[in-house]
Amino acid sequence: MFHKVKTVHPLDDLKLIVTFAEGVTKIYDVRPLFDNWPRFKELENKHLFSCVEVDRGGYGIFWNDDLDLSCDELYANGKVIKTPFDNLMALSDATELWGLNESTLRKAIAYGKLKNNIDVCKFGKQWIVSVEAMKREYGEPRAQ
Repeated sequence: MFHKVKTVHPLDDLKLIVTFAEGVTKIYDVRPLFDNWPRFKELENKHLFSCVEVDRGGYGIFWNDDLDLSCDELYANGKVIKTPFDNLMALSDATELWGLNESTLRKAIAYGKLKNNIDVCKFGKQWIVSVEAMKREYGEPRAQ
């Protein structure tokens, strides 16, 4: 399965908090990269390390043109952490992961297939849906 990065936040100890589209959050330690790829030692510079960004499309993260990591690396080698937002995702992410049209999910909410304040909740203009509700109603996400 393909794991798109939604957010990345640097921590003081050369670790990153990475949130993925499917509602999983992991901590990734960059220090093990130093042994195999000396170029990553540049990240010991706190200013450079703090400049990490998610690349367009969520396919990974980058610091500059020479330093980047793929979403697969981050997912495979990060350690899962528990947050209050685990297993929640935006409707737009759910539609992409399950290969559905957003109107399909909006109709599922309107007709009660996805229960408001149980399976889904609206925060401002953004709908959030639980992974469990998506799996219950639409099965496993499609492989990307």
